[in-house]
Parts: sequence; C-alpha cells; structure tokens
Amino acid sequence: MSSANSQHAETQRETGNETNTAQRGGVINKAQLTDVNVGGNLTHNINNIYVQSAAWTDGADVSPQNEENIIQRCQDDLKSYLQTKTQNLCQATREERSSTPLTDTYTELYITEGGSGEVNTEHEVVELECKRSTSQEKKINLNKIFETLPKEKIRPQRVLTKGIAGIGKTVAVQKFTHDWAKGPANQNIHFIFPFTFRDLNRIKDKKLSLVDLISHYFKEVKDLKTSVYDNSSILLIFDGLDESKFPLDFDNNHMCRSVTEAATVDTLLTNLIKGDLLHKALVWITSRPAAASKIPPEFINRVTEVRGFNDEQKEEYFQKKINDEVVAQKILKHLQSKLVRSLYIMCHIPLFCWISATVLQSLLTDTPETELPKTVTEMYTHFLIIQTKRKQQKDYEKGEPDKDLIMKLGKLAFEQLQKHNMIFDENDLEDYEIDLKQAAVHSGVCTQIIREECGLHRQECYSFIHLSVQEFLAALYVLETFIDGGKNLLPSPTREKVASEKGKIILLHKSAVDMALNSDYGQWDLFLRFLLGLSQDKNLRFLSQKDLGFKRTRLQGNQETIEYIHEKIKKLSNYDKTINLFQCLNELGDQTLVEQVQTYQSSGDVSKISPSHWSALAFVLLVSGENLDVFDLKKYDMSDEVLERLVPVLKAAKKAW
Repeated sequence: MSSANSQHAETQRETGNETNTAQRGGVINKAQLTDVNVGGNLTHNINNIYVQSAAWTDGADVSPQNEENIIQRCQDDLKSYLQTKTQNLCQATREERSSTPLTDTYTELYITEGGSGEVNTEHEVVELECKRSTSQEKKINLNKIFETLPKEKIRPQRVLTKGIAGIGKTVAVQKFTHDWAKGPANQNIHFIFPFTFRDLNRIKDKKLSLVDLISHYFKEVKDLKTSVYDNSSILLIFDGLDESKFPLDFDNNHMCRSVTEAATVDTLLTNLIKGDLLHKALVWITSRPAAASKIPPEFINRVTEVRGFNDEQKEEYFQKKINDEVVAQKILKHLQSKLVRSLYIMCHIPLFCWISATVLQSLLTDTPETELPKTVTEMYTHFLIIQTKRKQQKDYEKGEPDKDLIMKLGKLAFEQLQKHNMIFDENDLEDYEIDLKQAAVHSGVCTQIIREECGLHRQECYSFIHLSVQEFLAALYVLETFIDGGKNLLPSPTREKVASEKGKIILLHKSAVDMALNSDYGQWDLFLRFLLGLSQDKNLRFLSQKDLGFKRTRLQGNQETIEYIHEKIKKLSNYDKTINLFQCLNELGDQTLVEQVQTYQSSGDVSKISPSHWSALAFVLLVSGENLDVFDLKKYDMSDEVLERLVPVLKAAKKAW
C-alpha cells in the first residue's frame, strides 16, 4: 500500500465520518447497528463480531473500537490493492497492456440473464440482435448482477456468467472489481476476493483453510478474525472455470462448514458453491459455455451471459480505440459494407475488434480502400504480417526470416488445439523450442501473438491473444507442412497421410471438411475456414512477399474442393454446419449458390429449387444485414426439409407466417 493511500486511510479513520463510512460499505458504527441490511440478505450486527472476535483471541483485550479500526484498515488496504491491480486493461500483449487505462478504453458489454451457450456463428448473432430489438432478453448492468430483478424476492447468491473465448468475461470481472475498489458501486459488499482457476490450479494438491487461502492471495486482510468472515458481506469470484483442473466432486467431497478447517481446494470450492461453507457469502463464477456444466444447476441462483458488443458498442469501441476520427469512420464504413458483413458480425467479440482496428488502422495509411481485407483469413494474414514486422521496424535483427518461429508457434497451436488446451506454461513452450526471451529480441511474433496471462496473481502462464489466433496459426502450420513435404496431419478417411501428387490440395481440404463436420461443437469450424482461405493464391502471395521466409506457391484443386463442399451442403440438415460451409465457399471465392438463389429471388420462382439453394437462401438472408421484421413462408415450399433448412431465418425473424 502506498504511503499516500495509507495516509488517506488513516485520515478517514481519524475523522470518524460515520455516515460516509456506512455509505462506502465500511464498518458500521455502534450508533448505526439497528437492523442494518447489507445487500438485501444479511443483517449485520457488529456487536456480535466484537464479542466473537474477543473470544477468538483467547481473552485478549480487544476493544470494539480497536476491532473496528482493524476491519476498516483491512478493507481500505484491500481496496487500494485491488484498485491498483485492476486499473489497466488486460488486453493484447504485455507491452501494450501497461499503457491502457481501464476507465479510458472500457466499452460496456452486453450482458443478459440466462444463457443459450455459444454465440459463435453469424446466424446466432443475427438471432441475438433480433432478440435485443424485440426485448426478448433481459439485459443486466454489470454492477447489478447480484441485485434482484423485477418480480424477484430473493437476491441471488451464486451467479454463473458464461461467454465464448475473448468475449470479455475476465474484463467484466476486472471492471466490477475496480468499480467496487474505487467506489461507489456495490458498496454494500464489504470484501471482494477475486481468484482465477488458473492461479488455483497451482495449489490444487495442498490442504488449507478458506481463511488461509484468502490470506495467501490477499495479505491485506490477514488480521481479520474468523467472525468477520461469517458476519460480513463477502463476494468470492472464480474466473475461468473452463481452465480448472479440479474434479469439482460435488457428490463425494466431504462437508466443510468452518472457515478454519483445512481441506483441499476442490473441497473448499464445492462447499462454497453448494452454500455449506460461508453460506451467506456471494459467489461469482465465469466460464466458457462448454465447461459450465461442471457445476450442477441446482447450486446456481442466476445464469448470465456476456454477449460482447452490439452494433452501437462496436462503433463506440472503434471511436475510443482510434484517436483519428476520420480513420475510425473509414474503418467502420469498410466493416459495415455488405461485402464484408461477416467481419462486422465477428466484431461482437471485443478482441476481434482490437485485431480489426490494429490491421485496418495500419493498412489505411498506405493501402487503397478497395484492397482492404474482405475475409476473416485476409484479416488474420495481415495481422500476422503487421505484428511480425513491428519488431523489425525497431531495429531488431532486420531481415531475419520469421518462418521457423511461426512454424514452432503453429505446431504448438495445432497440437494443443487437438488437446483442447489454450493455456501454456514455460515447460510447454520449451517442448516446442520456443524461447520467449530470445524471441523478443529476434522477432515480434511471440511478443505480439503470445501474451502473459492477466490475473491478480502473477505466474508464468501464457496463451495466444485469442483462440482464433491459435486456430489461424494451427491452420497455417498444417498447410505449410503439407506444402513443404506433402504430409497430411489431419485424420484422413483413406488413411493416406502423404499426397500422391505434391501440391494436390484436395486431400488435405477433404480431411479438414470432414473433421469440421464430424466435430460435436463446431470447434474446428474456424480452423477449416482459415485453412481454405490460406490455400488461396492471394494470401499465399501476401505471406511470400513480406520476407517472412514463406515460398511463393500455387496450389491446384480449388474447384474440386468447391464441388466437394457443394455435395456436403446438399446432404446436410444441420444449419450451423451448413452456414459455416457457405463461409468456407466465401473464403474460396465461390458465390455460385448464393448468386443462383438471388436470381431465383429476383424472378420470383422459388417453389422448386434444390435443398442446397434453400440453405443458400438462409445464408443470404442472415448475412445481408437487413432487418428480418417479417418472413413470409407462404411463398416458399412448405415441406419439412425446406423448413428445417430455414430454421435459422425463422429464429431470427421477429414475425413469420
């Protein structure tokens, strides 16, 4: 704690400003003890704390006033620590993070009550926008996620917040904590203790009490007595359930009721979530949707979902991020054009906004607007090139090829993606011969693509700056391995790992399409789009022209791949996978199905078109950017097959008949 903050805290204690202390959520003076309601669910009688605390100290002479001073000091010190640790936005890389104040750049996130799971495909985001416009969802202010909603009588104690990678869950926790530490938000909560599962994983085999666990990470409150934990309003935050290595054995872990009882971290967690341990405390857990099922629903009082940015928030983000208003408007104009609608839709992910801003701001200085990225793969290809060259522009080993390091990163990305692993430690990096310190000198790739993970409690832990960047590098590694030696790293139905004809890309493409279609949760969808996009001459030319060490290559077999995807679309009824295949055709530069269905629409002859055309119609309507106020089914074929393929449109439309 800084001397200035210590002096400020001491001045507050000496003034004895009781009204201000109560309003800030501080310790309540004896004169204010009558039925004080803290947070709507806890009657806080400080006299009980004093009596219990004195007994706990084995008869030591602890006066109520001294005890009050200790509690107030602990709260002030904790707030000072958390305010300092959360004041800068943990975005992008370590170099940029330190100069990004949270309050200057934070853009409000769209958070809703309830959660439908992953919001990752274009039709799902369109559906979300329609729900927003018709008030089908309950939007929740970040600082009010523990408040009662209309028609609710009981305040939720245990909240689960879901959201996909990069959508802003950790930033939401950071902003909530910062607003409490700085005030005036949520001052009815006396103590907030934010943890990450990433940090807790390090001590998963140790036995310790809840008091010891809190004191280990927050030494500012080590002087608190156990009675304070039982009688104060406390919030425990556990961020990143999807990264947890704990079994969370709710059925077999023994009951733990005492904050001083030593137990495994897994036992402490399950008892906190069940409400057996510190039963009056608030608990907030964040997770990616796929991991949320680790917690039985009966132990959760409220589920919320971080949906990222809506269109207004996207514009606000770019205006804040880009200092030049003219450039910001050019970026928005490009992203909002119909030709790149899929890019604008992906901007609901805050970190994709950052990638887009980084790329487009750089390109607009010396690139004609007609040549700006139009596909996701083009955007990420430019991103890799820009970040790689930044260090070379700062006189770091100019001209040294970066291909070897990029391939090491790509191998790490691909093999860890196969294991569903997005977090790495130094041992993982050493296994792939990646030396971050050396790489920082020789290239900008590592320092701009790999980041040291944010968190209150530092450890050597790394990740790619976003899951999509990991998927992009994995696709680049798989493609380049095929180009260099004809080796197919993907599962192949024919078990043929080496192409009979070097450069015949159809074998690799078929394997990737089949792998994506066979995945349960669409986890290989974006990888497939990147692989197909990187196979295109335009992106291969970009990589070969920028002195990265990649050779100029022309691949044959695009038309075979297009025909293969067309056949798959005809047979598919799963509209998530179908729409991703249309995005793949977009990466391949094929618009034939879309153009044909647009011709049918113009002529009015839509009664007997093929199944693949019905899927194309759904795709056209969803990514067109037009408001689907009313969808008239009467003019279309009403067969079950057609209706099944038009489900995403029906879900997105406000009305359908």
